[in-house]
Amino acid sequence: MPIAGLGLHIVIALFFAVHAVRSRQQTYWLFVLFSFPGLGSIVYFLAIYLPDSRLERGARKAITAAVKSLDPTRELRDARAAFEYTPTAQNQMRLAAALYDAGEFDESAQTWEACLKGPFSTDLEIRRGAARASFARERPQEAISHLNAIRAQDASFREEEMALLMARSLAAAGRHGEAREAFEQAVARFGSFEARAEFAIWALVQRETDLAARLQVEIQRATERWNRHTRELNAELMRRLRLAHEQTKAPPA
Repeated sequence: MPIAGLGLHIVIALFFAVHAVRSRQQTYWLFVLFSFPGLGSIVYFLAIYLPDSRLERGARKAITAAVKSLDPTRELRDARAAFEYTPTAQNQMRLAAALYDAGEFDESAQTWEACLKGPFSTDLEIRRGAARASFARERPQEAISHLNAIRAQDASFREEEMALLMARSLAAAGRHGEAREAFEQAVARFGSFEARAEFAIWALVQRETDLAARLQVEIQRATERWNRHTRELNAELMRRLRLAHEQTKAPPA
């Protein structure tokens, strides 16, 4: 029994070691995991794996949504006050993110751009924020430039999110041949609901009804297995997909 228990600890440690390597964690985690297989795995789970998991991200989103519903402008007020009191790079990033969440896309983009002029000019999260805000303010070519810079620096950074934002930006810029190819690559590479839904929205807008219908079948198969929590997390994307379907039923302008 002790041998079996030790074997289970090693298997769990191996699982977390693979995660550590793939997610590019510090190498000392491998030492911790294999020097103390049981305790090390628990520490790694709590410190690294859980915060990076979909479960934790979903819980954070739910809490954030609840706070926003009670006081929608609180985070923006707090972020502005923090930056005015202590104008550090971190507080500037916080303000840029709060502006984006509040729908102040022009000011958010300008704030992210200001962050890129400082010592964090190569920070990928800042570049991501600038790309998202540029797309949201309907300046897709600026978003494409930021996304190309991200890809040149680290092609594996938030791969699916960046790939879909690139496809949507290309579409918004009127580069529909490139957009279609980008969507096709995203669906083939990631096979996620989000990739298929974004591709379906594009297809509906372009009135490619056969393609949209095929994607809708695949989307339906995925959503049939959803629980309530998953539906809530994807509510906005589902709303956009329904709107695209409704607009397709109307005659072309």
